Amino acid sequence: MPRHKLPRFIRFNPNVYYFKPQGIPMRILEEIVLFSDELEALKLYEIDGLKQIQAATKMKISQPTFARILGTAHKKITEAIIRGKAIRIEQKSL
Repeated sequence: MPRHKLPRFIRFNPNVYYFKPQGIPMRILEEIVLFSDELEALKLYEIDGLKQIQAATKMKISQPTFARILGTAHKKITEAIIRGKAIRIEQKSL
């Protein structure tokens, strides 16, 4: 049985929730979902410039968990760019 998923501490709430390649209708695009914890990890690490340990502490998770979330986010964004897919950012639940 999988381990219980602990809630992550998410602070960032973007004003944009969708990105897509220009000139391609939505009806023919595949979509990749970027979860709120993945977006938070990207922001803390790439934009705020925090080290993984600092960012993990802010999210109240372990550094290995943070590294896994960050890796998943990077892979999803890379796939969307390379393969021309839309990115939907999941809005965090309140």
